[in-house]
Amino acid sequence: MAAEAEHTAHLLAAVVERSPRTVTELTDVVGVDAAPLIEALERYGLVASDAAGVRPGATLRADLAELVQPILERLAGESGETANLIVPRPGGTEAIAQVDGRHVLGATNWIGRRLGLHYTAAGKVFLAFGAASPLDGTLERVAPATITDGAALAGELESVRAAGYATLVDELEEGLSAVGAPVRNRGGAVVAALTVSGATLRLPAQRLALLGRLAVEQADRLSELLGR
Repeated sequence: MAAEAEHTAHLLAAVVERSPRTVTELTDVVGVDAAPLIEALERYGLVASDAAGVRPGATLRADLAELVQPILERLAGESGETANLIVPRPGGTEAIAQVDGRHVLGATNWIGRRLGLHYTAAGKVFLAFGAASPLDGTLERVAPATITDGAALAGELESVRAAGYATLVDELEEGLSAVGAPVRNRGGAVVAALTVSGATLRLPAQRLALLGRLAVEQADRLSELLGR
């Protein structure tokens, strides 16, 4: 039983460190057949699996959402805009925690909404830092400024890596701007993104740069809490 518990803990740590992971990969990591361990962890909501692989489940996501709450409150308080914690999903992103800003214009409930990779601040973070692949989604055009060219996307992702954060202006929808910064786990892998979003009319380039640095600062704080 002690050996099984050790294998289960090892598998769970591997999924938290980087996901999604295939059953075959997890079997190699823990040194035993991972399928029964995954089934047991799924019953308790600790992991979830789909065609893309195994990833943290609802229970772990809830813990993360609770952990990030004071950080989101500080980010929203200092920026005046809506702050979110967003995690990667197959082919896109999903917000799992939110604190609203003080403005009515630009306020939207993003919790649970699945959005794409190439036209969201969090998605660009995941693409730039290896938490998602451009092949996970299509370069669809959803707004006038959306990138539809692979070379242009590659150039923007290089800029994200250089700055340490991503920006978005009128791409997801007209009038909405955002910044996103990477959250890393103990192994240094990007597992989530902190974002700040609001009305474009309040967020010119200089303001976006300031919010980008603020998002990086708070994302680093969350990364430290995750054991970096």
